[in-house]
Amino acid sequence: MAEVNRQWRLVRRVEGMPSVEDWRLVEAPVPTVEPGTFLARAIYLDVAPYMRARIAAVRNYARGVEPGEVMIGGAVARIVASRAPGWKEGELVVTDFGFGWQDYALLRPEAVRRVDPTLAPPETWLDVMGLNGVTAWFALFETGALRPGDRVLISAAAGSVGQLAGQLARLAGAVPYAVASTAAKIAWCREIGFEGGIAHRDCEDLAGAIRAMLPNGVDLYVDNTAGPIHDAVLQNLAPRARIVVVGTVSLADRLGRPDIGPRFFREILVARARIEGFLVLDFEKRWGEAWARLAELLRAGRIVTRYDVADGLERTPEAFLRVLRGDNLGKQLVRVSAG
Repeated sequence: MAEVNRQWRLVRRVEGMPSVEDWRLVEAPVPTVEPGTFLARAIYLDVAPYMRARIAAVRNYARGVEPGEVMIGGAVARIVASRAPGWKEGELVVTDFGFGWQDYALLRPEAVRRVDPTLAPPETWLDVMGLNGVTAWFALFETGALRPGDRVLISAAAGSVGQLAGQLARLAGAVPYAVASTAAKIAWCREIGFEGGIAHRDCEDLAGAIRAMLPNGVDLYVDNTAGPIHDAVLQNLAPRARIVVVGTVSLADRLGRPDIGPRFFREILVARARIEGFLVLDFEKRWGEAWARLAELLRAGRIVTRYDVADGLERTPEAFLRVLRGDNLGKQLVRVSAG
């Protein structure tokens, strides 16, 4: 086992679009295993849009990362030493938040779940069987009140939550449509069951393109981006439409500043639409319920996912920035070791 633990530590709270220089790669001692804990070595690290708010200088729904601290993040990892009863060296575990951008972490059993590689490959536990799975599930079926026949529009549809939400909507008898940045992403969405899609970077009139694709309007909008895509959807609402605000990645370069754009209150009024913010942490006590259902779908081969993997801990900040720029196709991960 190595004697050095490489860590990405935050240099400063970030205003505007983050850059690689906002973190510093340092070497620290590998933690000593204490009673009731185990030491785990990262195989895959998670990078996800929620992390942008955790390094901002503005108020957030959860504690942020302070300058000098290891950057927050989940991981799939292998136990390399244990003093926790019932947890053995060699076991695979996943933690949703508490590993951090580093090679090794000292963990307690209550902070992790066991990985079952017979169900799905290890990376799946940071996706379908991780936060992305429960986000897609509860955003659709609880906050979004999905109904069979709903016309469901999903932004960032080729990303981690979007690709799952589209497939789950289709399996539930709804009709999913995609908005994503490129034609390649739309092609992937069509491959996994989306009815149609729009590559917004190539579209001069997004509201008009949505109207042409969905002439009877959008029943449910899973909003992973905010910004201009949100504005375009508000001009195409079906009666009693539901808009679930899951993410605001398009605001990554201006968190804490007013999100200035058109106002469509008349459209909301006429459609009697509902706009509701979504935090997956509100459903934490029910995550197990969703994972059990998602595991059934995985076993049956009824959902698939795609991964965009960067190799090497040193590439973690850049992998995160790819997510903020919308450059990733599928769930973005960082592979730290062979496992």
